[in-house]
Parts: sequence; C-alpha cells; structure tokens
Amino acid sequence: MRRLLAALTTAVIAAALAAGTAFGIVALLEAPPEQPNVPLITYETAAPR
Repeated sequence: MRRLLAALTTAVIAAALAAGTAFGIVALLEAPPEQPNVPLITYETAAPR
C-alpha cells in the first residue's frame, strides 16, 4: 500500500510539473518581443521631382 501511495504521489507531482511547464512555455511564446519590429531601410512613397 505504501508503494502505491508513493507511486501515485510521484505521478501527481510529475503531472503538475508538466502542466506548469506547458503553461510557462505558452506564456513565453505569447510574450511580445523586446525589440520593436522597425525596418532598417525605408522608402519614400512620393517620387522626387
């Protein structure tokens, strides 16, 4: 009985860690980038006269 309880506790802890890691990865992937996406080269829309 004691081994069954230890195995069940280990499985529950492992599942909680896996779920927490999954939520953490999703949160990191949805975070906005640190640097804004600004183009290095810009072109004028109007033709010079």
